[in-house]
Amino acid sequence: MSKFSTFIVFGFFLFLLASSCKQHQDARKPISQSSGSFMKKSIARNKKLVANEETQIEALIKSNLNEKYIASKKGYWYTYEIKNEVDTLNPKKGDVAFFDYEIKDLKGALIYSEVELRPQIYYVDKQNIMMGLRDGIKLMRKKEKVSFLFPSNMGYGYHGDDKKIGTNQPLICTVTLRDFKSEAQYKKENQVQPKVIPTAAKLETKAVVKPTDTITQ
Repeated sequence: MSKFSTFIVFGFFLFLLASSCKQHQDARKPISQSSGSFMKKSIARNKKLVANEETQIEALIKSNLNEKYIASKKGYWYTYEIKNEVDTLNPKKGDVAFFDYEIKDLKGALIYSEVELRPQIYYVDKQNIMMGLRDGIKLMRKKEKVSFLFPSNMGYGYHGDDKKIGTNQPLICTVTLRDFKSEAQYKKENQVQPKVIPTAAKLETKAVVKPTDTITQ
């Protein structure tokens, strides 16, 4: 066999060896678990969770026949404790809202009091707050007090708040909207006033005590 033929045979052998190694490596790749069946199971679990929370909230509403609850388009319920029938304006993006609120569980046990949570100053639609509050505040008018029933997906969701609110916990939030105004007005009212610099005449008449001086009573 010539040297050239030997070279071709050796090259072909290397090619087969490389192909064999590649096939062996490919066979060891992990199979992805993000399949359609996994997603279907996840969706089914979430639907079951939502249905369970809605059942709890509906039971609470039925046990309070004196309260008229309104179902929002975002999937929560609310009732007015104090309603403003005079004003017509609601907070909107570009406003600053000033409110107080407390949080309870569905059994009425207090989780956070108003005192713990105040003061609340919220730049509407520009700050990251509880999803339910983000939407609910925009339904309110000045001086109104509203009790919201939020399922966990409108509250703190799967993670809770890592403090007092647990995993997938529906909440009662009672909110009092004290006031709201435009950001421009709020900034204007809270501008830092310039410091008054004493005139030269005032500086001359002001007594100066040196560190070495002795002050007598």
